[in-house]
Amino acid sequence: MTPLPVVLVDDDADLRRATAQMLELEGFSPRPFADAPAALASLDESFPGCVVTDIRMPGMDGLELFSRLRALDPEIPVILVTGHGDVDLAVSAMKDGAYDFIAKPFSGERIAGTLRRALETRRLVLENRALRAMAARSGDDGPLIGEAPAIRRLREALRQIADTDVDVLVEGETGTGKEVVADLLHRWSRRRDRPFVALNCGALPETVIDAELFGFEAGAFTGAQKRRVGRIEHSGGGTLFLDEIESMPPALQVKLLRVLETRQVDPLGTNAPRRIDLRVVAAVKIDLSDPAARGDFREDLYYRLNVVTLRIPPLRERREDVPLLFGHFLRRAAERFGRPVPALSPALSRHLAAHDWPGNVRELVHFAERTVLGLDPDIGLAAPATRPAQGPDDLLSADEGLSLPERLDRHEAALIRSTLERHRGDVRRSLEALGIARKTFYDKLQRHGISRRDFE
Repeated sequence: MTPLPVVLVDDDADLRRATAQMLELEGFSPRPFADAPAALASLDESFPGCVVTDIRMPGMDGLELFSRLRALDPEIPVILVTGHGDVDLAVSAMKDGAYDFIAKPFSGERIAGTLRRALETRRLVLENRALRAMAARSGDDGPLIGEAPAIRRLREALRQIADTDVDVLVEGETGTGKEVVADLLHRWSRRRDRPFVALNCGALPETVIDAELFGFEAGAFTGAQKRRVGRIEHSGGGTLFLDEIESMPPALQVKLLRVLETRQVDPLGTNAPRRIDLRVVAAVKIDLSDPAARGDFREDLYYRLNVVTLRIPPLRERREDVPLLFGHFLRRAAERFGRPVPALSPALSRHLAAHDWPGNVRELVHFAERTVLGLDPDIGLAAPATRPAQGPDDLLSADEGLSLPERLDRHEAALIRSTLERHRGDVRRSLEALGIARKTFYDKLQRHGISRRDFE
């Protein structure tokens, strides 16, 4: 993992060198500067790290540097290093937005803990910005947002074949966005000004699907008082989308095969076939090339449809795209419900990364809507999935070399952080869960260097 950058500003060369070595030993990437103007010139709003600066420096001091950084990007974490007489100044700066302050002399463990929390805060800030930017740039083609290789190939294939008259078979699990793909094929083609007709073959009773597809003439059967144009004929010049075509009754498959081969439709009650300008996009959620999965679906119809086959990958095969998709759906849900776009919390980020999304894009859409509405009680359950459960032997191994008080401190701090995270920084609920007094709670936060604000 690439060490995280920390801009270190101190005019004392010896102290600057010693602090930089300390940060390197703790796994950070220090960028030391002898004065504030040089440090400021090296930063912009995309800086992924944080700033540690001494308060007392000639020229531009640490407080002025903090003020300049706030104008540049108020969400760059700034940690002030103070002498004994500067504590009041640092506390005042924290009220204005400084992340934290550390009094001299400080230990490597103390500054490392503060930096890790500050850098995690910065990571989430930049991630939220990226999500909002992606959401602002995206259109309505949500399921196809992303940079996973499979999605990029799919978008390229869509553009290559959209303006042709070739029939297309779209394969994908439930919720992957098969109708979105069909709609894009239509919108990116010269047929865009003609109808896009969608029919779910699994949603209509077998008794009416024949009439729905092919239509009928007046008097074709009892009750047929006037002519009805079927879906196939209505899609003439446009695109006919047949979803869940694998559920089409066998008798109807024969008729559809004839339509595809002749480009003619025979409505019930007429002996005069009508030619149509037809393009069919069919969607399936099974692999029709597998005879066992195909069942009673006609092999000849499959090969007639299988001129071009497009496969939409499930979300579990394109996990890197989940945050981008989620940002798009958050924005859309926020607009729909008239709510602000919520920030990405650590627990929410872990859930997005750890969950398998068996319902694919459709499940992610619904999850985004619940998140905007604040109905996300299951988010907290995602945390255990991101790290293996630890038994007594694992804990002893991890604490090897530490004294008993040090081990107790480590586990106490971990328990407090876990409780704050579970209750999102709510003090009252955390106190109830831990069973300790309020003053004891705040004393422990200070001793372990834990900031309650990090968990809100």
